[in-house]
Amino acid sequence: MDSGAEETSDVSTLTMVSESLIPSSPLSSIRSISPPPGFGALTPPPCQNGGDDLMHRARKRRKGEPRIRTTRYLDLTSATSQSDYDRTESLDLMLKALRNRRKIVVVAGAGISVSAGIPDFRSSRGLFQTLKGEHKLKGSGKQLFDASVYKDDSSTSSFHDMVRKLSSLASDAKPTLFHRLLARLSSEGRLLRLYTQNVDGLESHLPPLRTQVPLNHRAPWPQTIQLHGGLEKMICQKCRHVSDFKPHLFDGPVPPPCPECIAHDLARTEHAGKRSHGIGKLRPRMVLYNEHNPDEDAIGAVTAADFRTRPDAVIVVGTSMKIPAVRRIVHEMCRIVRDRRDGTTIWINKDPPPAGKDLENLWDLVVEGDSDEVARLADMGEWYDWVENYTESDLERIQSTQGEVTVEVKTPKKKPAFAHIDLGPAGMTPPRSPNLKNIDDVNTRQSSCPPPRLKLSFTKKKASGGLALKNPASSGLQLSEVIKKGDRGGSGKSSIKLKTTKPKQQQQTLLTGKISKPAAVQRT
Repeated sequence: MDSGAEETSDVSTLTMVSESLIPSSPLSSIRSISPPPGFGALTPPPCQNGGDDLMHRARKRRKGEPRIRTTRYLDLTSATSQSDYDRTESLDLMLKALRNRRKIVVVAGAGISVSAGIPDFRSSRGLFQTLKGEHKLKGSGKQLFDASVYKDDSSTSSFHDMVRKLSSLASDAKPTLFHRLLARLSSEGRLLRLYTQNVDGLESHLPPLRTQVPLNHRAPWPQTIQLHGGLEKMICQKCRHVSDFKPHLFDGPVPPPCPECIAHDLARTEHAGKRSHGIGKLRPRMVLYNEHNPDEDAIGAVTAADFRTRPDAVIVVGTSMKIPAVRRIVHEMCRIVRDRRDGTTIWINKDPPPAGKDLENLWDLVVEGDSDEVARLADMGEWYDWVENYTESDLERIQSTQGEVTVEVKTPKKKPAFAHIDLGPAGMTPPRSPNLKNIDDVNTRQSSCPPPRLKLSFTKKKASGGLALKNPASSGLQLSEVIKKGDRGGSGKSSIKLKTTKPKQQQQTLLTGKISKPAAVQRT
């Protein structure tokens, strides 16, 4: 080892010894410097050009714990089949959904029309059983609801007899209590949609549940969506013209010809001299088994829009859900509702829910009983007790379907027209108009009338000498100068008269008020 290396090692050794002998101070090393307690690292402010991501961070949505779902049961057919506690809890759940939910979707079947005298399809007294004996069918009466009825004259004749009978039953029937409950929900604005599988059209007798045929492909859509059409309309199989159903035309094995096709064909052959394109046949606008639904695309658009709306309650009532398309709608709707903590799904039928993996764990409440009994327990009142504006055409439609009705218009009392004017301690009384004999006439004005307009007219009194004064306006004097001059002279005082004119009221085309029936008419 050379001498230079030894000197370097000695120097380093002495330096280490000296550092160990010198006492350390708080400022002698960086390691001794520590931040005061509670001092945190400062975050530099975000750059102004850094974008909105740094300036406004989106808050993360707080995810609560999922609600534990259990299925309750309510038996309305027997008062002793369940305990009082379970019955009360289930009844409260049903009434809370009917009275408090804001976006209710109802999927209804033929069971809600049985109390109106229209049979259902699959029960022991349903159409599938009774039609088999009436028309001497080899199979079930379901054959008359298949598109193959137009293949031979015998089945076509039986089909025409069946639709005439159903149309007669539907025209004589009145909406049930559950129909009127749905109308009440609609009038309150809490019924998002009614999907009905019925062809009787009883719901369309109530103005809040009106529908539209054919269905639009875009919004706005009616309150009621007919999934299988109805017996209120008939359609031409060629020109697709839709008109009101006329039962007397459907008699025998030959379908009636279309009047629109006859008119067009006559104009084409007789006047234009062209060849005939043929004449179409009429049929009821109801969807049969094994045929295309003309409203399929429109119904798909409606259901997609309702899915996006995220309803808070689904009620499936009076249906066995044998139709695959209906099962898909119910499955998806119930899944969306049960994703909400406040969502409620209810099954109402005399039979239990159908089995199937697609319908497992869908129901919060299963009600065994009649749908009209549910309406009685809800006790929400009639739909026409909800005040709304109806046109004259709506009133005529109500009179034609439900008998004579009366319109009660209640005018709220108003304060006097001059009640807002502070007259001061003198309590001056404003001058009356010659057209208003009593101050009560002012109170009875309609709320739509604008305030009265005042017209000023000036008249000059004769001077003390008996000579009439000239018009001051002709000499270029202003109103203030005339008043000051009259105060100084005392002889030419001007008097001011107030006249009120009533503006003409515009005639209203809406009937506003409450529509109710007289006591003589019995409600069903």
